[in-house]
Amino acid sequence: MWFCQHFALLLHKHFFNHLCNCIEKSVNLHTFYKMQNYNIMDEMRVIEIKKSVFADNDKDADALRGELKERGTFLLNLMSAPGSGKTTTLIQTINRLKDKIRVAVMEADIDSDVDARKMKEATGVESIQLHTGGMCHLDAEMTRQGLDALDGKYDLVILENVGNLVCPAEFDTGAVRNAMILSVPEGDDKPLKYPLMFTVCDVVLINKTDVMPYFDFDLDRCREYIRQRNPQAIVFPICAKTGEGIEAFVDWLLQEVLNWKKIILNFQLSIIN
Repeated sequence: MWFCQHFALLLHKHFFNHLCNCIEKSVNLHTFYKMQNYNIMDEMRVIEIKKSVFADNDKDADALRGELKERGTFLLNLMSAPGSGKTTTLIQTINRLKDKIRVAVMEADIDSDVDARKMKEATGVESIQLHTGGMCHLDAEMTRQGLDALDGKYDLVILENVGNLVCPAEFDTGAVRNAMILSVPEGDDKPLKYPLMFTVCDVVLINKTDVMPYFDFDLDRCREYIRQRNPQAIVFPICAKTGEGIEAFVDWLLQEVLNWKKIILNFQLSIIN
């Protein structure tokens, strides 16, 4: 409990600093527009603030990826809407990986430690809970705080981001790869409605395929919508409840981790030579 409260305090502090930075930029822009006789509610004022915040986070994310190379750790950022089956999918995935590589999980939520406890009990791997202090996503600095709190040295760390199809896609966490889960009950048109999420993801897991006969969900049509948003995205139909299709995703993820570590090793050897 102390650990979760400690993390909540750290992330609350980061959120407060983040908010103050936005307010300061807003005040400066307010003065600028007043001097120029522009409408203070002009849309550009909001756009400029967002650009500044994103730019700062992008720098932090790039720096974190550099740190991950030094640690030899592959970070996967897993996103989805609430109730899509992220935790169940991770349990199936980790139980197939934990005897092959060292794995840890960071569970992000606005509150509670339900998922971290469930993950620890179901897999036995180190699982920590990150409280976002009301924020609907994690950014690179929050992710770094979570990584620094892990006790061991890991080949793979999986971040289960806050359940949301909008905000998490906008903030680079510093992950090596992004993945998302789309569940069948959500509908096959989500790639059209939430384009950024599907654009930034390297992998899309289509979960709950066992209930596809009961929903108006066309798998081929969904694949086409995903292709329109991101031609490079890999699609894995799965059923996290039964484990069907999980093995293909596990094989992909394991290969990505091994390739990442090989790249790091070759880089280190090139420096020595």
